[in-house]
Amino acid sequence: MSQKSYNDTPTVYLVPTPIGNMEDMTYRAIKVLETVEVIFSEDTRVTSLLLHHFNIKKKLIASHKFNEELNSDKLLFYLEGGYDVAVVSDRGTPVISDPGYDLAAVAINHGYNVVGLPGATALIPALIMSGLNPQPFLFYGFLNNKDSKREKELEKIKSVPYTLIFYEAPHRLEKTLVLMKKVLGDRQISISREISKKFEEVYRGTISEVEKEVVGAKGEFVIVVDGNHEQKTFDNLSVIEHVNLYIKEGYTNKDAIKLVAKERNMNKNEVYQIYHKD
Repeated sequence: MSQKSYNDTPTVYLVPTPIGNMEDMTYRAIKVLETVEVIFSEDTRVTSLLLHHFNIKKKLIASHKFNEELNSDKLLFYLEGGYDVAVVSDRGTPVISDPGYDLAAVAINHGYNVVGLPGATALIPALIMSGLNPQPFLFYGFLNNKDSKREKELEKIKSVPYTLIFYEAPHRLEKTLVLMKKVLGDRQISISREISKKFEEVYRGTISEVEKEVVGAKGEFVIVVDGNHEQKTFDNLSVIEHVNLYIKEGYTNKDAIKLVAKERNMNKNEVYQIYHKD
């Protein structure tokens, strides 16, 4: 069902905030924060500093990954009262690897407007200055904290021909690069750190070259990895072997069958019958 964003009804504004440089705050974002009734904030201490910088005084409600679902009633209280509200994360755009999704979903499900403002986000600057093909690209965000699960996640996307974008924390960066080289191969890569801040830095080269340069590096990282450009052929595999190959990479039986059907230009049911034939 379509919904006009600007129809004078209560609205949830998803407001991007600077990822390092305060000058990246847009005029519109400032105006929205000045006019809403309340701001749902990932960390009220961080948001208080932002509001102080722009001389804005506003009620803040803590809304982070541990309590966001519990804030639904508070959000609806303001919307039902006819008030606009804003949602912000510590840095960058809410919902993108940050809190905000649950509140946006609640508002949408109850028929209220949700408006996303353009603004600061780390993935786009990292992509356009990476030197790698900018499109198509796949934004993955953070890989799983556990090594075994991270490896399975990489296995699932290692055949994707698109440029891949990841966020990573400094204490996991070196481990992640070792794992990427193991699973993806020694591809071309770009790592941007401290985007828009004074010490912004971009490392470019193969994974082997870059992993030596980033040892001990601090800050927040965006990893951009070249896609898989190898032309895959499965002529030497039977349909069953082909399906099992993807299951071994971490796909479910159902998804592996769908993928094999697409790559072999076969009907999905045909692949299913061959695979499950006694």
